[in-house]
Amino acid sequence: MATRASEARSSEARSRAEASFKKEERAKEGVKAMNEYQANSKVVRERMAQLKALRLAKEAAEKKQDD
Repeated sequence: MATRASEARSSEARSRAEASFKKEERAKEGVKAMNEYQANSKVVRERMAQLKALRLAKEAAEKKQDD
């Protein structure tokens, strides 16, 4: 009888450990995803700034030609 109770406690402990491990893994994946999202956002903002600068320079050059 003591063996079954011991096995049950062992099984419960294993289940808790697995749940804890999975929770930790999900948290790590969430942090990784957020970092990737932020890095991609930064790249997009930088590219948009470059394109805006090019557009403004082109418009300025066209305006200068028209004058």
